[in-house]
Amino acid sequence: MNIALIAHDMKKSIMVDFAIAYKEILKKCNIYATGATGQLVEEATGIKVNKFLPGPMGGDQQIGAMIAENKMDLVIFLRDPLTAQPHEPDILALLRVCDVHSIPLATNLATAEVLIKGLDAGFLEWRDAVK
Repeated sequence: MNIALIAHDMKKSIMVDFAIAYKEILKKCNIYATGATGQLVEEATGIKVNKFLPGPMGGDQQIGAMIAENKMDLVIFLRDPLTAQPHEPDILALLRVCDVHSIPLATNLATAEVLIKGLDAGFLEWRDAVK
């Protein structure tokens, strides 16, 4: 499974805590992340993270390209809904491409936990069939 991890600045510490809590599940997957988020997760967990550019510099679009090419299975994007983001069009494009290609997407911690537990339980095995 290929999983993308993205977190806005105010959510990065939550993403790190999430990655630590679910390290045993994540280490069985290929992890991709935008710049700083990837670096923080890799340092905290020791899991190899394939790092893209920072989100505002095109990292969101790089992940979106993988989704469009059916190379991403799950996206966990901890968004900060209370802070304006200068690259909001890129964020909306990423959310849209997940919907277009039926890629499971979590934008908050509660949904991220449901999806990661579902992954562990085998509920995302259907992704293997569509590849």
